[in-house]
Amino acid sequence: MKLLLRGHHLLCLKGFQGYGYDDNFTKNMTEINEIRKQSETTVFLTYSPDDICKACPNLKNNFCKDQIHNKTIVQMDDEVLKRLDASKEHNSLELFEEIDSIFNSKESVSKICFNCLWHEKCLFYQNLSNNR
Repeated sequence: MKLLLRGHHLLCLKGFQGYGYDDNFTKNMTEINEIRKQSETTVFLTYSPDDICKACPNLKNNFCKDQIHNKTIVQMDDEVLKRLDASKEHNSLELFEEIDSIFNSKESVSKICFNCLWHEKCLFYQNLSNNR
């Protein structure tokens, strides 16, 4: 199985526990989260709407909400993707192991997660230490 994922969604998937914008979004996110855990799954990285975004009620004209909010989302993606090789196809299990090693403290995700409306419910964020 192949997935197309935005940079910041790699972190979202790590902390996902069943919350979402609506039932359709939550169902899609749950399915993608299961697919990414399969050894044969590969992931292509993007700064654009991805397989998660396609079910998001906030996706309007290929932007997240509007151009201003979308700029913030792309900046979040950049904070993740600048630490990964976005030019290649990744084995999903290896990619998420790499995410664990790179993003291992609240400091390491501060520009990505701190202003996210889900960070108080996100298990990934909550389980990070406050250490640098």
